[in-house]
Amino acid sequence: MQTKHRCGWCEGDTLYEAYHDKEWGVPVYDDDTLFEFLVLETFQAGLSWITILKKRENFRVAFNNFNYEEIAKYKQNKIDDLLQNPGIIRNKLKVKATVTNAQAFIKIQEEFGTFSKYIWTFVDGKPIKNHINYYKDVPANTTLSDVLSKDLKKRGFKFVGSTVVYAFMQATGMVNDHEINCFRYHEV
Repeated sequence: MQTKHRCGWCEGDTLYEAYHDKEWGVPVYDDDTLFEFLVLETFQAGLSWITILKKRENFRVAFNNFNYEEIAKYKQNKIDDLLQNPGIIRNKLKVKATVTNAQAFIKIQEEFGTFSKYIWTFVDGKPIKNHINYYKDVPANTTLSDVLSKDLKKRGFKFVGSTVVYAFMQATGMVNDHEINCFRYHEV
């Protein structure tokens, strides 16, 4: 029986492989999921993605199922509680950034109708299909992620440097960075 070829970065870990096979690079157009990925990518800054994936359900519980309307209202006592939660990454700046980002997310929705409409304009509404032979050849950021990062920061977002933004773009399918011989390359 022949096994499917996957991108090299996920091989050997069942959680990574499941994420790769079902989510990574699939175009996301709903605001709830876009916000979830924005939160997770923000917390991933400086850490490995597998660390975040292993804590994903803990984040979901801790942050009201990634409900940005609720998160935007968090007060200091909720932030203090989150900073005591061993199930998530307890970084004070990232926790506060999540609240700030929820507020900025809502402002973008008010301006554009949805966050999805806003974010997808940066790629003309459809994924950019890259031609990656080997996952280690994927850049950490691009000119486009630089532009998007700058615009998000201008709109009040925190922890959205170009590398974080590019990882967000990959995760949400704005760019297809699956290796060209990966079985998911043509599927997404």
